[in-house]
Amino acid sequence: MKLKSIFLTLLIISFTGYSQVIFEDNKNLISSLEKNAFDDLLDKWYPLVIDNEDGGFYTDITNDFKIGEHHNKMIVTQTRHIWTNSRAVQLQPQRTENLKYATHGYQFLRDVMWDKKNGGFHNLVSKKGIPISAKNEEKTAYGNSYAIYCLATYYAVSKNEEALDLAKKTFYWLEEHSHDPEYKGYFQNLTIDGTQIIRTSDIASTSTVGYKDQNNSIHLLEAFTALYEVWKNELVRERLNELLVLIRDTITTKKGYMNLFFDTKWNPISFKKVSEETIKNHYNIDHVSFGHDIETAYLLLEASHVLGLKNDSITLQKAKKMVDHTLLNGWDNYIGGFYDGGYYFEGTTKITIVNDQKNWWAQAEGLNSLLIMDHYFPNDKLNYRIYFNKLLAYTQTYLMDEENGGWYSWGIDKQPQSKTALKGHIWKATYHNFRALTNCIEQLKH
Repeated sequence: MKLKSIFLTLLIISFTGYSQVIFEDNKNLISSLEKNAFDDLLDKWYPLVIDNEDGGFYTDITNDFKIGEHHNKMIVTQTRHIWTNSRAVQLQPQRTENLKYATHGYQFLRDVMWDKKNGGFHNLVSKKGIPISAKNEEKTAYGNSYAIYCLATYYAVSKNEEALDLAKKTFYWLEEHSHDPEYKGYFQNLTIDGTQIIRTSDIASTSTVGYKDQNNSIHLLEAFTALYEVWKNELVRERLNELLVLIRDTITTKKGYMNLFFDTKWNPISFKKVSEETIKNHYNIDHVSFGHDIETAYLLLEASHVLGLKNDSITLQKAKKMVDHTLLNGWDNYIGGFYDGGYYFEGTTKITIVNDQKNWWAQAEGLNSLLIMDHYFPNDKLNYRIYFNKLLAYTQTYLMDEENGGWYSWGIDKQPQSKTALKGHIWKATYHNFRALTNCIEQLKH
């Protein structure tokens, strides 16, 4: 294994078949992570991706950090850029340039992506900001959740009351159009005027349109957590607590993994009783997503903390179960890293890995959650700190680009072609990896 030169002081030991990096003390580890987060990630992306011509941020970034070809602008990507720059200023207030980048993105969000006629944010616009109408995805609760998330965080560092007002408007728009007062949670797919798209018999079985889902739910949880931190509104608190309980007790199974999609009454959508070929064709609807599980462990604990739920052992134990299930079932015991997906086939209690690729965001979120578990359970038999060290070694070797900076989309142990693939695209920017790395830094400091 070729280890990164940024390791300042380390000891190499043999562990489960490959070299394991053990740092002598947290000081050197913090220094390494700061370089990964700020020098090799943040400063590679910004101000490169600032679109000074049409506003907002460029979408495609090449492997060697040049502006790519395709620049339709999705609400999720644009808001994640705003959040990342705002978060950078929270952590390092001297980074005044990053506040300017966040403001630049906020202005595009406010002036272009917000639908002044119908409310809510457009899901997709052209480079010049013209709304692009995509069937069943004109607006989504998921996209609007990220708008709330970034606006709340941007307000925290800028004190721009207009930004907070826009976050409030978005929350109330979702309350009116997306929230389910009967069975709780939120509907994902909305028309241009906010009407919920009902699932009908003519919708393909492989389509997720009309379902409730875990991904929308966990990111609304994340968004309302950030909003409640800056706006102590009772309805926000109620919805945040509602999502916390829903995700913890209904979406997450007793085994410790989440079902992905549900009907209106929160019955999970499963293809377990059909053929393996049919299951394979419906992978995007029904599988165990190890990355989402280990990320949600953190999001649940963060929400519980912001709600002020002291001694919330129920949430802590469920978060631990989610991390443990991911480690015991989704971890590559040979070279390290989390697989993309598994499946519990009918008649077996053992999971089968059905997608052994390793995406960048699952490894990033894993670093954060493993360090949290090590804090709460330092003497656990799984030894979360050892797994954290193994995952960091994997990530720095197979995902972080030592030559050009930034992260590959997929671990190059499985997809060596990722070395020359885009570093940024409509679903990949800097949010997952910057958040995870800086969360780890803050944990280690305190």
